[in-house]
Amino acid sequence: MRRPDIDLMKTRNHTANFIEQLSGKRHARRALSICVLLSLLATAGCGEKKKEFVIPTEQGTRDNTSVCLTTEAPGTLVFEGEGYYLDYSNASEGYICAKYTGNSPKVKFQITLPNRSLYTYNLTDQLAAFPLSSESGTYGFGIYENMDKNQYSTLMFEEADITIENEFGAYLYPNQYVDFEASDPPIALGEELAYSANNDLDVVSNVYNYIICNIAYDKEEAESVQSGYLPDINDTLENKKGICLDYSALMASILRSQRIPTHMEVGYAGAAYHAWISTYITDIGWVNGIIQFDGTDWELMDPTFGASTGEKKLKQYIGDGANYKTKYIY
Repeated sequence: MRRPDIDLMKTRNHTANFIEQLSGKRHARRALSICVLLSLLATAGCGEKKKEFVIPTEQGTRDNTSVCLTTEAPGTLVFEGEGYYLDYSNASEGYICAKYTGNSPKVKFQITLPNRSLYTYNLTDQLAAFPLSSESGTYGFGIYENMDKNQYSTLMFEEADITIENEFGAYLYPNQYVDFEASDPPIALGEELAYSANNDLDVVSNVYNYIICNIAYDKEEAESVQSGYLPDINDTLENKKGICLDYSALMASILRSQRIPTHMEVGYAGAAYHAWISTYITDIGWVNGIIQFDGTDWELMDPTFGASTGEKKLKQYIGDGANYKTKYIY
C-alpha cells in the first residue's frame, strides 16, 4: 500500500517542531518541568535546596541488579524494499526496528497508532528501535524521503495488525530516544543508587535526587540545538549538563534498567512544550509528580509524601493535572 507524496510540515511532525521550539529564545527562557513520582525525599536531598545528595550506603531489601533488555530484529516479520528495512518481528513486545538504506540525506519515519495519533521520527542508515506507544490494533508505518525544502515523497507505507502482549515492553526496552545498554555508566550508577532501596519508590527518589543535584540545565545547548537532536545519556552524565530531553532520557534509562516501567513524555505544561517522565508503580499504576525548574533552581510544587501514601492522598498530591497535557510517549 502506498500513500501519495506529502508535505510533512502539514502533519504532526513533532520531532522537528519540538526541537525548533527548544532552540527558540522564547522557549529557552521558559520553565523546564520534569514530572516524576517521588517517595520520601531524602532529607539531605537537593529537593530541599541542599548542595549535594549523598548516596545512601546501607543495603536495602530490594534487589538492585540491573536488567537491560535488548531489542532484536530477527527478520521473521519484515517490510523490505529498495532503500528501507522495517522489522516488526517483536511488535508484541512493544517495539519495531527500522533503517533507511537509500540516498536521501533527510528521511522521516512515521508510525500511525490505532487511535490514528501520528509519531514522526528521523530515520538513518543505523537500525534503531521505535516504541509502539499504544495498545493492540492496526499500526501504520510510513517512510518519506525529502525531495525539496519541506516536500517529501513516499518511499513506503504499510499497515499491520499488531497484538501487544507485553504492556510494559515499550517502556522497559531502549529506543531511539531512550537509548541505553548494560555497559553504559548510567546503568552502573543506577545500581549504586538502588542499593539502599527497599522498594521502587525509594529507587525513584534516589535517582531523582542524584540527577537534580548533579546535572545542570544547559541553556547554551537549548539556544543552539538543531532538528534531529537525540539524547545521549553517557554524554549527559559525563558532562553533568543537558536539556529537558537529556534529563528525561537519563532518568528513564536508569529506571528502566531497574525494572521500573518508565514513560518519556513530551507535551505541554501550560503553553510551554516540555519533556518529562512518569513511572509505573505496582498497585498504584502510572503516576506523575510535578517538579518544576525555573531556569535557575528546582522547586517542589507540593510537599513530599511517604512510600506508604494511600491512593486518595496520592491523587491529592498529583492534582487533576489540567496544566499538563501529554502528546507523545516514548
